[in-house]
Amino acid sequence: MTKQHSTTTPTITRHALVAAISGIATVGIALQANAATEVNLGHTLSDSSHYSVGADAFKEALERLSDGEFTVTEHTSGSLGGEREMIEGLQIGTVDVVITSTGPLGNFVPETYVLDLPFLFENYDQARCVLDSELGDELLEKMGDHDLIGLAWTENGFRHLTNSQREIATPADAEGLRVRTMENEVHQEAFRQMGARPTPMAFPELFTALQQGTVDGQENPITVIVATNFWEVQDYLSLTGHVYSPAIVLGSPILLDGLSDEERGWFREAAVASAEATREEVSRLEREGVALLEENGMTVKTDIDVAPFQEAVQPAYEIFTSEYGTEMLERIQEKASSC
Repeated sequence: MTKQHSTTTPTITRHALVAAISGIATVGIALQANAATEVNLGHTLSDSSHYSVGADAFKEALERLSDGEFTVTEHTSGSLGGEREMIEGLQIGTVDVVITSTGPLGNFVPETYVLDLPFLFENYDQARCVLDSELGDELLEKMGDHDLIGLAWTENGFRHLTNSQREIATPADAEGLRVRTMENEVHQEAFRQMGARPTPMAFPELFTALQQGTVDGQENPITVIVATNFWEVQDYLSLTGHVYSPAIVLGSPILLDGLSDEERGWFREAAVASAEATREEVSRLEREGVALLEENGMTVKTDIDVAPFQEAVQPAYEIFTSEYGTEMLERIQEKASSC
């Protein structure tokens, strides 16, 4: 008897295979639709810094508010570039969110130069009061004119001067010192007026430049001096408090403009949570940081008469107002006096 081969099984197998492939494709599409969007957040400081505290708060808030629709990956220590490079990355969509000082921001949004004027604010309460007011909101909105989205004002702190050469108590003591400044013309002019030799450079290059003697000193808030272990390459700290240094949480319009109003609201709420956490950490480090720096061998000059410094940097105001006018400056000064 000749064995006959059934043609039914192959037919069923083909149908099953088609169904299986179809099912896999459907599942794949569903998984793709439900996949979380990764948000790359960058800053130039270490993972133990106040910026990182703010980044953690941003991540927690955004992932919670979006129920996992967005996940945040933090990139620390300038791994995505210096602050200027990261801001440029926001404009072209290679970076999604950046926590940055205002140092290089004026190069993109000139209206923010006003915040970098020396001795603009007397204390933290005054500075935070102004930035949390309608004036701060106005400046955040200005970011939109320059392919950036301002999400929230956050904080670095009051900037102080360190160096490896000598104790500084008066502007004359800074004569001839090569001081790294941010890439910010207002800051550079202030140090020229003190007789120092301002040397702008990106933050990720700074530690090595101090170590190799390319520059003698730098100026940053206690938060940054602690986070970067500058006591290893700097011997003297003078608590000049010459500039209040805000920071800002910026978003990329390449990402945010494509989101719904609700989703953009999550980003803003996460940025506010980031700012609150950062300010708390700045306050803590201001209380505890100086003692830590002294324990690590720095000589700290605390009794600084700021009046000679204020007088020395006055031409920086004249340079600013001659180019940008006095309106916003006067509004900030009036608001600060009422805070």
